[in-house]
Amino acid sequence: MSKSMWQGVIPAITTPFTEDGQVDHAFLARHAQWQVEAGCIGVVPLGSLGESATLSFDEKVAVVRTLVKALGDVPVIPGIGSLSTGEAVKLAQACEAEGARGLMVLPAYAYSTDWHETRAHFAAVAGATKLPILLYNNPIAYKTDFTAEQIVALADEFPQVEAVKESSGDIRRLAAIQALCGDRLVLMTGIDDAIVEGLAMGVTGWIAGQVNAFPRESVVLFERARDGGYAAVKELYDWFLPTLRLDTIPKFVQAIKLTQQMVGWGSERVRAPRLVLEGAEREHAVRVIEQAIKTRPEL
Repeated sequence: MSKSMWQGVIPAITTPFTEDGQVDHAFLARHAQWQVEAGCIGVVPLGSLGESATLSFDEKVAVVRTLVKALGDVPVIPGIGSLSTGEAVKLAQACEAEGARGLMVLPAYAYSTDWHETRAHFAAVAGATKLPILLYNNPIAYKTDFTAEQIVALADEFPQVEAVKESSGDIRRLAAIQALCGDRLVLMTGIDDAIVEGLAMGVTGWIAGQVNAFPRESVVLFERARDGGYAAVKELYDWFLPTLRLDTIPKFVQAIKLTQQMVGWGSERVRAPRLVLEGAEREHAVRVIEQAIKTRPEL
């Protein structure tokens, strides 16, 4: 597998639900195709933004099946997250059998642990599949932090680890990883409102959130910043940043699905325990999104 699979904009695609709370597979397929038509190079389902923790095992496998069928040769790279190592292993194997092209592997849900146990969990998943792996570090969400040294140790131990999605929020981590392993790993970020800063520090892939509603703008932002730096993209970034910041609030899933609804590409329906935004939180998000739509740039 070529490392080019990780270099570009890849939506952390949302999971759409029907009015009766089931996964809306027809919309999921159309939405993913729209993302790719806008220039995205793959999709990551079953992540935090995909409400993975609320999906059953069978629902997760069905999501991957739908996306593989809808996208053909375009990589589908599901998130592998679970409460137990055994289920994570089974999910990795099931996704590989359905035609996934890579896996985004994260620590076990809920149980924040030490390096010894975290490494064992990761080793079990990696040992169960031949697929390329994107290691996902997001201590803010998952309470387990992979240091630069630990990330590189896993890459040394498991050759199929090709990329790291570094989302600690500490931009210095990117330099630390590169200092230890050069260009051995493709560096990616999953933080919408730090993508230009990440690109300046060597990131070449973006697992993006608001791309679900603004795919073309996300791809152009990424490409201009990659090729020309901050100066080349400042005006576009200034326009996009208030909307991108909705990706970093606790209710980011609700905010991004609301953005999709307001641009006419989805519904804000979420699965409990999440509830749609209301009150002051909703008013703030609506103001930000309305302003973005009103002042949307010509690209």
